[in-house]
Amino acid sequence: MLERMGMALMRRMDPEAAHGLALTALNMGLAPLPGVVTSDRLRTQVAGLDLPNPVGLAAGFDKNATALGPLSRAGFGFVEVGAATPRPQPGNLKPRLFRLTEDRAAINRFGFNNDGMEAIAARLAKRPTGAVVGLNLGANKDSTDRSADFARVLTCCGGHVDFATVNVSSPNTENLRDLQGKAALQALLAGVMAARAELPVAIPIFLKIAPDLETSEIEDIAEVALTSGISGIIATNTTQSREGLHSAHRDETGGLSGAPLFEMSTRVLARLSHLTEGQLPLIGVGGVGSAEQAYAKIRAGASAVQLYTALVYGGLSLAADIAHGLDRLLARDGFDTVADAVGTGRNHWT
Repeated sequence: MLERMGMALMRRMDPEAAHGLALTALNMGLAPLPGVVTSDRLRTQVAGLDLPNPVGLAAGFDKNATALGPLSRAGFGFVEVGAATPRPQPGNLKPRLFRLTEDRAAINRFGFNNDGMEAIAARLAKRPTGAVVGLNLGANKDSTDRSADFARVLTCCGGHVDFATVNVSSPNTENLRDLQGKAALQALLAGVMAARAELPVAIPIFLKIAPDLETSEIEDIAEVALTSGISGIIATNTTQSREGLHSAHRDETGGLSGAPLFEMSTRVLARLSHLTEGQLPLIGVGGVGSAEQAYAKIRAGASAVQLYTALVYGGLSLAADIAHGLDRLLARDGFDTVADAVGTGRNHWT
């Protein structure tokens, strides 16, 4: 009831102000925190990470790692914070976040607003024990060497996280997505992997890609991923497509997330699963708002999933609900573990 009341209040507020209020409520203990949600069927391993369940929080919700304690008790199997850039930056001008209620979606053009890697590293150093926490790596908007920025953030923060994600797929930093090109991506990842080699522990490195890719571009990314030494791919970030939207804010610039992204992102995921042939774990993100959708991503080839926008409409308790529902779906279909189900429905999407 408290969650429903809070959500009703926040829906009357400016979306970005409501986001800030949600983080405040978390830190004040005013949100449902069921603790670790797990079972023998839900426990899984992704790129060497032992997860209590495969339902993760996507980057962007806790940009500055200010709510790690409560988020570690919110039912997620893992949490990704950030994106962090070398220097603090305010991001793009407000308003920059829009609810698309009729579409159960959102459009944002934040532009990597964050407190910078040093402030975020200090918070990560005090992270709760036992939780699986990752960091999304970003580049400053005015950087003269964006590729080097990713390595710099990893060097600064990598000793305090369990994994890191190279984010070259945000549409809100001009020309950032150009780094998904084959040659540019090879050079960028080489720098990141060199930085990882200097860390006390060689943590898994993931690459987060856009959904707006041609078949040949997906093929290039798969090839680079398989030869670069990275640990996996997160598919996908937000889209610039506006097809089929009905909400008043549908024409705002920025990245679209939420329910309309589900099919597009799942097709990219399934294609990557086919191209990588199980050699790299994939994390499916984009439009996950139910246990059925999480299960569909897993059967399309994902070893784990992430969500964010669905929390705007379903509340924080959605994470635990999806994990419990996923357990039931796996049992219904005779799967003893999450890993047993990965990729079993890929042909539906390719």
